[in-house]
Amino acid sequence: MPTRVSDKNLDNIRIVEPLCAVFRRRLRDEGLKYTAERARILDAVIALPGPFTVEELLARLKGGSPRVSKATTYRTVKLLADSGIVRPVVLNSDQTHYTLAYGRGSTAMLVHAATGRMEMVDAPGLAELCARLCAAHGLSLDGQSLMVYAAPAR
Repeated sequence: MPTRVSDKNLDNIRIVEPLCAVFRRRLRDEGLKYTAERARILDAVIALPGPFTVEELLARLKGGSPRVSKATTYRTVKLLADSGIVRPVVLNSDQTHYTLAYGRGSTAMLVHAATGRMEMVDAPGLAELCARLCAAHGLSLDGQSLMVYAAPAR
């Protein structure tokens, strides 16, 4: 039997628009269509556990259906960035990484300065801290991200 949720428990729920709806709106504004290829790319980006390069995304998309070209992947990642769904993370001039701008909860991106390696780490209380910061300035939190640059301990 399904668990019943009381109305009291629904008071703090905020309905957020699905990322595909945000992306569809951006595409419509640009006069572009939400194709099966673009949907597949968006799904792959959402499924990635952390920062990615377009080449890593292409490797994940390889062999699936519908087939997605390199050019379509690069253009779609740019559209996702323009939509605010992903954001670029530039560690050096050689390669840009991207990360999902939404849905990571209380996590932070830890960047190892010596190697450039990135990993998502738990950051308990991050969302609450950000919400308090926003409230102190009369704002409400829509989302947060935190990048921590770290060097080896001395």
